[in-house]
Amino acid sequence: MNTQEAHPAAQQQASPKLKHAHHLVAEQMREVEATLRELPELHPPELRAAVLNVVSAGGKRIRPTLTLLIAGMLNCLHDRRVIDLASAVEMLHTATLVHDDLIDGSLMRRGTQTLNAIWTPAATVLTGDYLFAYAANLAARTDIPRVISIFADTLSVIVAGELQQQFTDLALRTTRDDYYRRIYNKTASMFVLATTACGVMCAANENQMAALHDYGRDLGIVFQVMDDVLDFTGAQNNLGKPVGSDLRRGLITLPVICYAETHGADDIACALRGECDPQEYDQIVERIRNSDAIALAIREAEGIANNARAVLNVFPPSPWRDALHELVDYTLKRSH
Repeated sequence: MNTQEAHPAAQQQASPKLKHAHHLVAEQMREVEATLRELPELHPPELRAAVLNVVSAGGKRIRPTLTLLIAGMLNCLHDRRVIDLASAVEMLHTATLVHDDLIDGSLMRRGTQTLNAIWTPAATVLTGDYLFAYAANLAARTDIPRVISIFADTLSVIVAGELQQQFTDLALRTTRDDYYRRIYNKTASMFVLATTACGVMCAANENQMAALHDYGRDLGIVFQVMDDVLDFTGAQNNLGKPVGSDLRRGLITLPVICYAETHGADDIACALRGECDPQEYDQIVERIRNSDAIALAIREAEGIANNARAVLNVFPPSPWRDALHELVDYTLKRSH
């Protein structure tokens, strides 16, 4: 098997918090991986190979794993439509990464060249559009109007959020409210798609649907907050990008907001304006990296994680619920 096509669970064996989840859904995840690679015919062959490379590059596969765990908890894991939904969620995520790389000018992701690095902007945009279309097709295969509607609404939230970010005033981008709005649109909305669409498919009741929404939202927010923390604390070879790359691109994240609140904004003013020279960025990244802002951001994420765990109490105890708790723990403590 090609390394890039290896089952993501195998890539995560070092994480005990994920072992239980991966064991529970191993059979279904193999079906998801196969579905992700069932791309409609593309020409020339080089184009298909490049798109397959993007799709098969893997990553953590958190979103489809989440979908499958919810289905297990709601006793509908063996419904074939769950595979299509889990695949749709992951394909939507993959499509957003292709567009993000172009918007951000990223040349590397997960240690390999992005499509943006090797193709024209037009070709990269169209490839992302193609993956969006395939994701929509997978969602439509569920043949459940409300699931398809949730998928469409999520896509609208993601795109509208990205557009709003392009036009948001700099002063607003340094506020907590704007930060949490941005990360909901960018990340948490897809987690909510995974949890609530699966709840609809599995006939969850009203109280369960509310819990699934809140769990998906809070897990997604914790995932992005910790991603933003790792942007400062992670090793560059694990991140696949320079430490502090978000700040260097003018993106204000929770560690930066915490630093400004506790240390004042004066010594990072040029970064808040997006006007530092490279050496100044290096110094500011080190200041934030070595400050209490990191611990403060993590503490904030821990509070949200506690909420995510608590809402699952509406469901009876089960190995699936345990795995969803462990997914919160993993998200909070991951190192890359």
